[in-house]
Amino acid sequence: MLSLAVTAPALPTPVEKIAEALDRIGPLHGLPLEDRLWLARHGAEMVASAGDILYEEGAPAEHMVLILKGEIHVRRQHGGPMALFIGRAGQMTGVLPFSRMKTYGGQGFAISPVWGLLIAKDIFPQMLEAIPSMAERVVHILLDRVREVTRIEQQAEKLAALGKLAGNLAHELNNPASAAQSAAASLGLALSANRQNRFKLVNLCLNEEQIGNIQSWEEDILNRTASLPGQTQENQAQETNALAFIAREESLRAWLAELACPDPWEIAPQLAEQGVTVADLDQLRSLLGPNETCVSVQFFARYLRASRSVETLAHSTARIFDLIEAIKAYSGMDRAPILEVDVPAGLDATVQMLQSRMTNVQIERDYEPGLPTINAYGGELNQVWTALIENALDALGNQGLVRLACRLEAEMLLVEIWDTGPGIPPELQERIFEPFFTTKAPGQGLGLGLDNAMRIVRKHRGHLSVRSEPGSTCFRVRLPLDQLQAY
Repeated sequence: MLSLAVTAPALPTPVEKIAEALDRIGPLHGLPLEDRLWLARHGAEMVASAGDILYEEGAPAEHMVLILKGEIHVRRQHGGPMALFIGRAGQMTGVLPFSRMKTYGGQGFAISPVWGLLIAKDIFPQMLEAIPSMAERVVHILLDRVREVTRIEQQAEKLAALGKLAGNLAHELNNPASAAQSAAASLGLALSANRQNRFKLVNLCLNEEQIGNIQSWEEDILNRTASLPGQTQENQAQETNALAFIAREESLRAWLAELACPDPWEIAPQLAEQGVTVADLDQLRSLLGPNETCVSVQFFARYLRASRSVETLAHSTARIFDLIEAIKAYSGMDRAPILEVDVPAGLDATVQMLQSRMTNVQIERDYEPGLPTINAYGGELNQVWTALIENALDALGNQGLVRLACRLEAEMLLVEIWDTGPGIPPELQERIFEPFFTTKAPGQGLGLGLDNAMRIVRKHRGHLSVRSEPGSTCFRVRLPLDQLQAY
């Protein structure tokens, strides 16, 4: 009985015609007629209409399928990097001799009318004995399958890494970009307000002595820090308390309101941030009349606001440029594949790329001073650091301590990446470098990060190992100083 949800044709096709159609199966090209007749006689002919479900995901795989006509799609219901497989006329699919396939990896359904031949796995031994060349043909198919699945899985791993990198960069760039945008808006408002205020300044008709007094008063304020005059470091910390700041701001606002200065709510916060006190305003009032005092303070407060906006813009854009330089250092943009690599700088660039995951993670660095550069594929080494640091962050749950160490050990450069996570069970420590092995939940990882790191380190004629116990896990990478012979 067939395990597939398909039916035999109402009128069986003569075995000679089936044998003729089998010659159009790619892996069977050149198979003698008598061998194709053997397959036609021992196989089960099947037909399906467009839309028919042939098998469900997880159902036992018990047949080799030779697709003589039509197209079959296999779709994974539970996700995965290879969500869709397409089988077309001329292909050999399903379970094959020497294959470890036990169940179907997805739901199979016919896209168009399908005609095929099923070979039950129970008769595989007879088939291989009757048709010796089938062993070699099947092995070629299995090798192609492995290569294709590996390629797709690796591509999915790269896309996942790219998605993480893009997310980290978006997070890191968002803060300075938002700050710059806000500062630019604030600067525009301050300049616009002072443009209107300049006519009031002209109308004041101040004499030289008054202008000198205002300049001296402003210079005294600008030369201060944000603390109050005469404060020690201990009570400066108290001043930064939000309640103390609000109380000082309110006292300034009340003073300005009593003098009938317009918009005291706009002026007071700027003065408070600069450390201006009511005593300072009293001093200025003793030098000028009420109107002159109000106009001068208003102009000065808007100047402070514009100055802070300019500082924020400069700091934010500098941060963006720093991130761009880190990206270039991390990816090796505009550089030759083999270059002089500063390993500690690569570690720091990787940390910066992953900064969004490190809000609650403490980073300790222990770099031996004066370390030499090595000839290496810089971009590939950064993939190693990314895999190992991400592994540490996953182990910590993005909360804990990561320690990066780099030093010379004989003729090797030793890099250690420690974390204070729960550790790797001893029975898994030898398996974590196997391709597709992962302890993460489905959809969280493909198990290729450490495998890729191992391959890159070996390419550089280095060595990657792990030592782990609860509360202390260390990945150690040893790279030879003389890399030229590795290429």
